[in-house]
Amino acid sequence: MGEWSFLSEMLDKVESHSTIFGKVWMSVLFVFRIFILAAGVDRIWGDEQANMDCNTKSPGCKNACYDASFPISHTRFWVLQILTVSTPTFIYLGHVLLVIRRENKLRRHHPEQKRHLIKTPKYSDEHGKVKLKGFLLFSYLMQLLLKILLEAAFVAGQYFIYGSILMPEKITFRGGSCMTHTDCFISRPTEKNVFIVFMLAMAVFSVMLNITEIFHLMILKLRHRKRRGAGSFLAE
Repeated sequence: MGEWSFLSEMLDKVESHSTIFGKVWMSVLFVFRIFILAAGVDRIWGDEQANMDCNTKSPGCKNACYDASFPISHTRFWVLQILTVSTPTFIYLGHVLLVIRRENKLRRHHPEQKRHLIKTPKYSDEHGKVKLKGFLLFSYLMQLLLKILLEAAFVAGQYFIYGSILMPEKITFRGGSCMTHTDCFISRPTEKNVFIVFMLAMAVFSVMLNITEIFHLMILKLRHRKRRGAGSFLAE
């Protein structure tokens, strides 16, 4: 898990500037995707090419069969997926830190006139807690939309890269160093299928969480506008 420590630290920083659904999303990413991937992938996959058994000993045939069937290993594909899907969250974190730094600088320059400034801090408080509104809310919604699109692209990409969702027990190949039709047998196909289904389920669950969070923020925004409108009406 050492190689994931940097990602862990970054996501911990984002958590304090997210909604409850954002915190659940990060827990799912961490516990059910990164941790499971790091803990179980080596035992189930290992050296896929070395463990694949073909019914021919032609030099280079196994290599050609594996390369044609798996342009990228499932494990590397999932690592790429996790890093890519997390990127919009890092961009949002950068935006938040920039806003907090800018508004803290504004407070330091005008400590005694905080309530009378023409330009006052509106996105954060003295403790660095941000409020999701205005352009910051727009930034948060954009990163949610990007995560949904990226997750969907990777789920679709997994099908198009491997030709099917599940791992087959046998691959038939001809070409390159394989002079005849060659059958290559995958080791532990059932275990790998369980792992593939689990990772797909986590990707779909993450998409559902992001969609739910978008609707949650929209409903909160509408309720806030209604309360503000009702307050203005009563004031009149």
